[in-house]
Amino acid sequence: MGTASSAKRSQFWRADWFVGVLVVLAILLLYKTTNVVDTLENRFYDFGITQSNKKPSDQIAIVAIDDLSVANVGRWPWSRDVQAQLIEQISAGKPKAIVNQVFYPEPQIERGAPFLRKIREAIPPEALADSATLQAIQKIASEGEQALNADARLAQAFAAAGNVVGLVSFTPGDVRGKPDKPLKPATVKSLVKASAGFGVEAAGILEPIDILGSKIESIGHGNKSADVDGTIRVESLLTDYYGQMVPSMALMAAVKGLNLSTSDIKVFEQESVIQIGKLRIGTTDQAQMRPFYYADKDGKTPFSYDSAFDVISGKVPASKYAGKVVLLGPTAAGVGVEFPTPLGGRGMTPLEQTAHVTSSILSEHFVTTPWWASLVAGLVFLLVAAYLIALLPRLSAGSAALVTGVIFVVLLLSSFVLLSRFSYWAQFVFPAILLIVGHLALTTKRFLMTEAGKLKSDEESAETNRMMGLSYQGQGQLDMAFDRFRRVPVGDALMGNLGNLALDFERKRQFNKSQAVYEYMASLDSGYKGLDAKLNRAKNLSETVILGGSGAHPGGTMLLDGGGVEKPMLGRYQVEKELGKGAMGVVYLGKDPKIGRVVAIKTMALSQEFEGDDLVDARERFFREAETAGRLQHQNIVTIFDAGEEHDLWFIAMEFLKGKDLVDFCKAGALLPIPKVLSIVERVAQALAYAHRQNVVHRDIKPANIMYELESDTVKVADFGIARITDSSKTKTGLVLGTPSFMSPEQIAGKKVDGRSDLFSLGVMLYQMLTGVLPFRGDSMAELMYKIASEDAPDIRVVRKDLSPAIANVVAMALSKRQETRFQDGDQFASDLRLAIAELGLGADSFAQTLPISTTGAPTETRVVDTTQVIPAQPSSLAKSPPSATDFEKTMVSSPPNSGTGS
Repeated sequence: MGTASSAKRSQFWRADWFVGVLVVLAILLLYKTTNVVDTLENRFYDFGITQSNKKPSDQIAIVAIDDLSVANVGRWPWSRDVQAQLIEQISAGKPKAIVNQVFYPEPQIERGAPFLRKIREAIPPEALADSATLQAIQKIASEGEQALNADARLAQAFAAAGNVVGLVSFTPGDVRGKPDKPLKPATVKSLVKASAGFGVEAAGILEPIDILGSKIESIGHGNKSADVDGTIRVESLLTDYYGQMVPSMALMAAVKGLNLSTSDIKVFEQESVIQIGKLRIGTTDQAQMRPFYYADKDGKTPFSYDSAFDVISGKVPASKYAGKVVLLGPTAAGVGVEFPTPLGGRGMTPLEQTAHVTSSILSEHFVTTPWWASLVAGLVFLLVAAYLIALLPRLSAGSAALVTGVIFVVLLLSSFVLLSRFSYWAQFVFPAILLIVGHLALTTKRFLMTEAGKLKSDEESAETNRMMGLSYQGQGQLDMAFDRFRRVPVGDALMGNLGNLALDFERKRQFNKSQAVYEYMASLDSGYKGLDAKLNRAKNLSETVILGGSGAHPGGTMLLDGGGVEKPMLGRYQVEKELGKGAMGVVYLGKDPKIGRVVAIKTMALSQEFEGDDLVDARERFFREAETAGRLQHQNIVTIFDAGEEHDLWFIAMEFLKGKDLVDFCKAGALLPIPKVLSIVERVAQALAYAHRQNVVHRDIKPANIMYELESDTVKVADFGIARITDSSKTKTGLVLGTPSFMSPEQIAGKKVDGRSDLFSLGVMLYQMLTGVLPFRGDSMAELMYKIASEDAPDIRVVRKDLSPAIANVVAMALSKRQETRFQDGDQFASDLRLAIAELGLGADSFAQTLPISTTGAPTETRVVDTTQVIPAQPSSLAKSPPSATDFEKTMVSSPPNSGTGS
């Protein structure tokens, strides 16, 4: 009971849905306790608003106290009489407002002014009536004092302009009592009617001096509110100073740009909206607006700037500012501070930032958060959480990645479109973060658990393979045991098992397989104890290929009775090494020591396949077929030199060929050129025509029995008569009487066969060499044999469309079900192939082959001729119109079929 409960709890903790719940809670905790999510939301916000092509308002003009101005007028701050001159020059153009972002918290004191005042006050009034000189001195002192009063000069300029917006500065803080002093009249007349609390709270204020503040038409604050990363993304349109709402300079600039006054500013706290005229500005619950920031275009700033020096000197005409809202302030290096903005973090002076905010208000380019945004964002978060907890654990890895990717793209794309196109901020980055983190967490968890399961599975699989290998070894199935052992990771136990397997192979006198096991052990651990000596011994015994003993399987190398180590002899041939294995025995490389001829020796352990009368009959057939095959002397037939019997082995010594069989050239991707294929098959057809005239039927024509050397273009037909030798086998007739895929219908039916059966098999081989597939295929032996016996071969041009009709007709005629409508002899087959080659348009210079001059039976002279020169005078079957399958059934070839059926 306790074990079941513990397992249940383990499953609970490991469940994917539980991991999803943990991820959701972790992301919520991250959101509440850190600024990570807010920072990512703000970064996406910056990207979204800077991708719009919005243009700034043309009502705004900027006069900058820039580096050029400082260099020519003097170091900042300038004397206020110079500033007065600048104000007078701008106001002459009759702008709607001059938004002056220069702060005047204290008067400008000139050192000479007090002395002039003392001189004026030192002259007694009674002395002035009697002295014209004193009167003149007092007049000069008064005029000098007045000339040195720069504040008065600037105040006079403000008063003359009548539309100057001045600057105040607040100290942020919580209000706990009453202010230290009341607001000055200049500030009071700019207050906005609004409820306390709807604005950023301030505890202190700095205002312009009275002489200047009294002449300023309106007041606005220049305070900036930065986000957690220091970037300015909002504008505090109202600042709450002890319940009194002071507007920002940008708001006042926009009000003046609309020819309105402070009284026209309406505040709707419940809706978080500030209205000026008919323009409604969406804000936060603290009267903060999200302005749009206009990106630079082609290296140019969105607003044009005039240097204050150019204005003072008259280079810029005052008429340029007619009807504009002129923003005036310092931008020179080292003057004031710069604020990071969404424009890639580029620093921006207060003057520039005010220009962007004012334009955003006038052009209604500000970003708002609609009432539904938070609801939708919350719903999206819940849906993503539900996806991670309920749906994602049920999806496969590929499907999960696709669905997560689609949701992630949709979330970010929706947020981006809302920002850049509609100026709505819906915060979908938060659920997008949850989605990605949750997907990665679940994927990682699955991977780790899968890897752990895989390791456990691999360990169990390795032990299973080792035990199965031992089982096979105990049953004597050593090859299957070796296959199983190769699937087991290296270890001391495995090395011991492999060593015992190698010894078992040696006990069965299969030294080549013992060598293979030792070599595999060396690849795993070359320094394994005693391995070198065992490997060298196995190599010596394997290369010696000592034969004899009738008790071993015919597929293995056998030890000669007596255990000698000299190279053995088969008849008069000395065996050099093993070349390969066939169905009936082993093929060795041999040598006639008397004349030095190198031969291939094919052995057959007939005593392992037959017994009693069947063995006697097979022995007679072996020598009869070997004798018959030995009489075949043709340049395209493997020459048989000798046949014999020794050590319970029957062997045939034949011509050793350097090439290989055609099996590799029957695979897709490795097919030979069409002319080359036709040439090879044409020569095989000639060889078969010659053999059939000698009354020898091959019975097993297939690519594996055709030897071909690519370099010399040599073709040889091998294994004549081998199939016939085992004709009387009672146990393996179906396996050795012919390869089923290449058998003719009459061969499948067990009927008497003649040379036309070989030509059918040759047609199958031609089909495969041209297409890489067999014409007849089936999922079982019965289905394959049924198709060969009953169904017509598919048109070869269905598989390979680039073949000519002539080639297709040759293949179709060769694969005819009825012997009467098939090629009647190999010469006819070869003739039609030559016509097909000629039809390809190949001249003597582009394609030539070795063709016999005579096919009468004796060794013939060969010469290289153009294929166009060996076309017979009489037209063959291809000279007529291409026959259809129905025509084959109706047409009877006049020449009688060969009656030879082999020896």
